[in-house]
Amino acid sequence: MNIEYLQQEIDTIISSTIQREEKLQAICDVLENQISYYDWVGFYFKNGDKNELKLAQFTGEPTEHTIIPFGKGICGQVAVSNQNFVVQDVSAQDNYISCGWKVKSEIVIPIFVEGKNIGQLDIDSHTVNPFSKNDEELLESICKKVATLFS
Repeated sequence: MNIEYLQQEIDTIISSTIQREEKLQAICDVLENQISYYDWVGFYFKNGDKNELKLAQFTGEPTEHTIIPFGKGICGQVAVSNQNFVVQDVSAQDNYISCGWKVKSEIVIPIFVEGKNIGQLDIDSHTVNPFSKNDEELLESICKKVATLFS
């Protein structure tokens, strides 16, 4: 994983003149294409005033989980805890929503605007135990950049 290259790619996308939705899709595509163990990359955002998340842009296999109640699954737990959640083996999680039999691990990073959790970046991997501190740091920095699109 070339973090500097990825940071430059994300900066180019964020500063481009394309629409916000296109920027989010481009970020998903870059991450999925550049990091071999990122098999599904997507954004979930708070669904209006409801205590649920709604799937926005993503790349990877389609998911039936387009709406996730707060507290349910890894994404729903992050919506409540406001903390990163790294799951190196989803089979060890009781409160996990399966997006497919191939998914073995997941990392979810919240996106904050003015101190409020407005959504999250969700990554699924078909590999057990793939995520390192580098992944977490990279995704946190991307979420901070994504937050600027909403402020």
